[in-house]
Formats: sequence, structure tokens, C-alpha cells
Amino acid sequence: MSISKEILTVILGGGAGSRLYPLTASRSKPAVPIAGKYRLVDIPISNCINSGINRMFVLTQFNSASLNRHIKNTYHFSAFSAAFVDILAAEQTPDNPTWYQGTADAVRQSLRHLSPFNSEYVLILSGDQLYQMDFHKMLENHKKLGADISIATIPVGSREAPEFGILKSNEEGYITSFIEKPKAELLPEWVSDTGDAMQAQGRNYLASMGIYIFNRKLLFDLLQDDFADATDFGKEIIPQSIENKKVVSYQYDGYWTDIGNIYSFFEANLGLTADLPDFNLFDNTNTIYTRARMLPPAKISGTTLEKTVIAEGTIINASRIENSVIGIRSRIGHGTTVNSSYIMGCDYYETLEDIQSDLITGKPALGIGNRCYIKNAIIDKNCRIGDDVRINGGTHLEPIDHSLYTVKDGIVVIKKGAVIPNGFVI
Repeated sequence: MSISKEILTVILGGGAGSRLYPLTASRSKPAVPIAGKYRLVDIPISNCINSGINRMFVLTQFNSASLNRHIKNTYHFSAFSAAFVDILAAEQTPDNPTWYQGTADAVRQSLRHLSPFNSEYVLILSGDQLYQMDFHKMLENHKKLGADISIATIPVGSREAPEFGILKSNEEGYITSFIEKPKAELLPEWVSDTGDAMQAQGRNYLASMGIYIFNRKLLFDLLQDDFADATDFGKEIIPQSIENKKVVSYQYDGYWTDIGNIYSFFEANLGLTADLPDFNLFDNTNTIYTRARMLPPAKISGTTLEKTVIAEGTIINASRIENSVIGIRSRIGHGTTVNSSYIMGCDYYETLEDIQSDLITGKPALGIGNRCYIKNAIIDKNCRIGDDVRINGGTHLEPIDHSLYTVKDGIVVIKKGAVIPNGFVI
């Protein structure tokens, strides 16, 4: 049997994403734009397609309109194929009047939509992580060990370990113990043999990546009978299943980051500008799929570019752009400098008539104006930044939530659709 018929995928659309605010003020975490042209949800979907898995459900609840629209406009398969990416929005039903209460509850409420589709296994993924992984290898390991549940794990250091579920496994790969977000003083008891390469980097703890393979019948039994009141996989179902089920660890040694907050999101995007980035966009075997937009090539005039990723449809007249990601349809004016920033771009172009009207009314045009200086910033979609604006992010700035922008960890986030007047200074 081919892997596409063996396995169904459930991608969790995430909660309110409050730590990524203001990027999640009007969209869910999986819908947040990354790398100038993709959305976060494109990563798990692309990993599935590249692994030969093509039947996927995306569970959504918070701010889901833009995510639903993106998936509807992006993932179209042949009429002769059984492949699909379907949205399962949280819904109130006669037997369940509540919204999703956690990861396990979300999957439980969706079982009636999964049950008509034949499969031996169910793959459960998060919609807000950045990584490239072959799930076919994970499934082969699951079958080889005769597992009931497989958990993808990644070695982490002592600094990150308290943020994760940490586990220990025996020589065969079966997980023997699990602790959710251990306090620092407990860590010495949770050291694992992660391999010489990982130990040399100080990565001595096995952390759950929130990626699971369940035997289908077991998943249905656990959620409907054994743990009918459990709401979360990591806190309840996984730790209690270790005692009487075959739960195995599948160790992944590649790049993986959980886009949990503004700092990790910022670092992940700027990391793409490195000469050899940890996350490889230029990989023939790991294509990242997204909405196919019919946009012109980027047009750049008089600009010095250094370690910069530029998406299609951009019009750039800046003097210098360095260590930055410039998103689709971005417009950057003359004499402007952009350093260590992520410019998300725009959803549409202004016409010449629109720009003329902006001039008459004194409203900044869509994009970034002339003679601006932007450093350590995230400019969300459809912002209008006037001339001579200075945005200088860094640790010298206090955290603040202004009507036009938010400062977190020294990073200035200009809110979606904000209008920044000429000469504004942050």
C-alpha cells in the first residue's frame, strides 16, 4: 500500500497565538507570512506532499478567515487524484457545544470527519513550526518497531529544555519516561544519549516536537474511551500512554524551530539571509508550496544589496538593504536604508491615480517612503510609511503596545495596515 493511502494528516491550526501579537491580531499563527512569500502553514503541508502524503485536514479556530482563504486558493489537486487539503473549522454540534479546548480535544471533535477516510495511521502536526522532514522515514521507523505511537524528538540544550516536553528512551527507541516543561533543577535527571554530534553542541535532552504518528484505531479508542476528558496530547495523553503502550522516539537531527514568539519569528526569517541558511529554501527535493501568484519580477534601481532575500513583484529604489527579507509587492523609496528587518510587503499595488491622490491628500503611499532608516523591525502587510521615517529597534527600547506599532524584545513590529506619517521616529 502506498503511503498516501496508509496515512491521514491532521494539522493543528493553533490557538490565539498571543505571544506572536500583533502579527496574530487579525490572522491565526499558521497564516502569518514567512520568508516574504509563504505562510507558516505551507511548511507542514509541503513536508507532507514531499513525503508522499496527500490527504490532509487543517483544524482552525481563531482568526481563521485568511488561513481558510489561503488554503482554498493554494492547494488544488487533479480531479483524478484522491488528494486534498481540507479545512475543519471549529463547530458547535448538538453533542458538543464547546470550541476546541486543546490539541487532543480538537482532534477528538474532528474524528467524525476523519472516520469516512480509510487509513492505518494518523499523523498529527503543528501548523506553526519551521523545518524540513521526511515523514515517510518516520512512518517506516514506526512500523519497524511495531509502535502504537511515535513522537518526533529533537535534541535541545539546557536553556531550551524547560520550554518543552522532555523524554527518555531505551536502547531500542521506546520511550520510558516523559515530563512536560521540567524546571531547571530537574534537568540532570533527564540527560539522554543524543549522539556525539549533538552532545558536542550541548544538546543533551530529547524534546518532543509535537509531531505524532498514531495507529488509527488506537487514536480513536484513546480519544473516545480511555481519555475521553483529556484535552491535550503533551500534558495528558502522551505521558499516560507511555505506561502501557509502545511509544517510540524518532530522533530528528535537522533544523527545527517552533515559531512561538516575536523573537523566534524574527530570527527564523532573518536566518534565511545567511550564505548557507539552516532552513534551505533552495532545495530541489524539498519544495515549499504556496499560492501561485502571477507577479512580475522584482525591479531594483540604484540599491546596494547585502545578504537580502527579495520576493517577486517588488519595486526597490533604496540606497542600501542588508540582512533583510523583502516580501511580495514591496515598494521602497529613494535614499532609504533597511537593515536586519523583515518587510512583509503588500496584498495589492496602488495605481498611478491612487499614488497621485495620496500626494494630494498628504497620505503616505503604500510601501516605504524616501530617506527612511529602518533597523530591527518587522513591517506587517499593507503598511504606509512616509518619508524621513526613522525606526531604530534594539534593546534600548522599552516594551510598548502603541496604536501603530508594538515593541517586543527590542524588535519594532509595525501593525498591519498602519499609516506612519512623514518624519515619525521610533
